[in-house]
Amino acid sequence: MLIVMKHSATQGEVDRVVETIREMGYDARPIPGRQRTAVGLIGNDGRVESGRIEGLSGVLEVIAVTQPYKQVSREWKEEPTIVELPNGARIGGNELVVMAGPCAVESEDQIMEIAGLLRASGATVLRGGAFKPRTSPYSFDGLGEEGLRLLARAREATGMAVVTEALEPESVELVADHADMIQIGARNMQNYPLLRKAGRSGRPILLKRGLSATIDELLLAAEYLLAEGNDQVILCERGVRSFDNHTRNLLDLTAIPVVKALSHLPIIADPSHGTGVRAKVTPMARAAVAAGADGLMVEVHPDPERALSDGAQSLYPQEFDELMAQIRMIARAIGREVAPGFEELSASAP
Repeated sequence: MLIVMKHSATQGEVDRVVETIREMGYDARPIPGRQRTAVGLIGNDGRVESGRIEGLSGVLEVIAVTQPYKQVSREWKEEPTIVELPNGARIGGNELVVMAGPCAVESEDQIMEIAGLLRASGATVLRGGAFKPRTSPYSFDGLGEEGLRLLARAREATGMAVVTEALEPESVELVADHADMIQIGARNMQNYPLLRKAGRSGRPILLKRGLSATIDELLLAAEYLLAEGNDQVILCERGVRSFDNHTRNLLDLTAIPVVKALSHLPIIADPSHGTGVRAKVTPMARAAVAAGADGLMVEVHPDPERALSDGAQSLYPQEFDELMAQIRMIARAIGREVAPGFEELSASAP
């Protein structure tokens, strides 16, 4: 339920609405907007006496939120959410933010080399797995805490923000201590204890769509994060399973405009996992930008043939540099821009 306040409503009247909702046994969350303030009622079990709220001073109307996901819905918040990272990158506004890096952190030389190259090309967020969920128990599964320390070192050297995955609730605090944004991977999209712990971490969350998840299921997973008080959430379309085997997954670009119509949260695309084929990453990245994605997540490795994981879908640094030039042109054509200002950062950083 959403309580819309009048333009003239005072802070005291807003506080009274919040107090009344809590007296009724529910939680309340004020939502400031450009035109007026609204108050969201959380925990509605269908027995709320709306008349008690409607009669309060300063209340314009009471609106029932019809979607199963509440705080994620555009009914709850019409204006787009913008997630800002410590290095100034803003996801969800007019800027297109590019997150790039290797599938896994393999060594200090590897992550420092690729981070410098990515920064020079214009990427603003460094991705890299310290903990890797692998299909086979015998595959390389990351450097763990040492990988987190190497990512933090690369951030200090380049000014890029860091996003990396937490695999279970117990690792959330450790990842939050080293990263600027916590990734919830596709295999964990419906790991509800992990979602709740991540929602309480105080860090922005990048939530990837599950391997066979519907859009509603993705948005309901995001609702778990917002229910813990964290609205700094970015969704990621990374492909879903398909009957065809020409690509690793089916990159569902339709999800981008669908999510934007249903939710105020930003959404990015991961064409690397969405295709699994290096030659397909660039064309699908271009298509995702044209479809309205708020950013991209791209795997790039200094030597993909020797990568310990996902080498077949990782771009060479030169290919990534060419991709950045192409998406800048596409972004301009649709009235957007690629993270302005970070080219200057690259030129001035040591």
